[in-house]
Amino acid sequence: MTIAADWLYWHDNAWHESEQKLLGLRDHSFWMGNAVFDGARAFSGVTPDLDAHCARAIRSAEAMHLNPKVTAAELTDLCREGVTRFDASDVLYIRPMFFAMGGFLVPDPDTTETAIAIHRLPFPDANGFSAAFTSQRRPRPTMAPTDAKASCLYPNVQRALIEAGRRGFQNAVMLGPEDQVAEFATANIMIVKDGIVRTPVADGTFLAGITRARVIKLLRQDGIVVEELTLSKADVMSANEVFSCGNHGKVVPARRVEDREWSIGPITSRARNLYFEFAHSGS
Repeated sequence: MTIAADWLYWHDNAWHESEQKLLGLRDHSFWMGNAVFDGARAFSGVTPDLDAHCARAIRSAEAMHLNPKVTAAELTDLCREGVTRFDASDVLYIRPMFFAMGGFLVPDPDTTETAIAIHRLPFPDANGFSAAFTSQRRPRPTMAPTDAKASCLYPNVQRALIEAGRRGFQNAVMLGPEDQVAEFATANIMIVKDGIVRTPVADGTFLAGITRARVIKLLRQDGIVVEELTLSKADVMSANEVFSCGNHGKVVPARRVEDREWSIGPITSRARNLYFEFAHSGS
């Protein structure tokens, strides 16, 4: 039976259609900010790369010195079970999470809890978005847990988006500590120049995404050259096409960065088509 609610939650070995309040003032992750999560998608009856997202959630938890009590395979099965409670036509966002209840400055790993939230969330506009460069930076790996999809990294994302939004833009291009382009605030970035796709090399300042890796693989299989290298602001502004790749929107064109505008280019369109062909194939 399809649920009527827009949200579904898993915790304490059960599914709930109403949200369970799980953290309080005494609980470690509430005040120490070391919770982790991942994001995956379900749509048209498919859940592309869900296993990879669940495996990364486990790795993120371990990187934050938490101790998940489920395996990646078990977490994947739970997420798939939750998806079946929605209509197959629903577009869903799947968010497995881990957090610690006990500990003071350091978490007690044995108090790690598992939770899942699944909710209806349409894809963003396929016609694209605008973005601005922002003063907010991605940190070096020695400055923040950049090897995890950790909640504590996201206030800086929020500040970047607010800064860009105040200038009338929908997203932000974030730089790394050496002025290199890192990614969009909400997804990885790719540019196209003279028929070649270029994307920032995974230098540890940002999370090189699962969708990013999938798109690189699909483009290369299609005969399109993809280079991972250090990119500058000038590289972005002189590109023939710019697009994002990430779980929320998969492949979405950037139509404007600062005062530079683009139409939706052929390689951006090809990358998007390749991704959704892969997703619908059930591979």
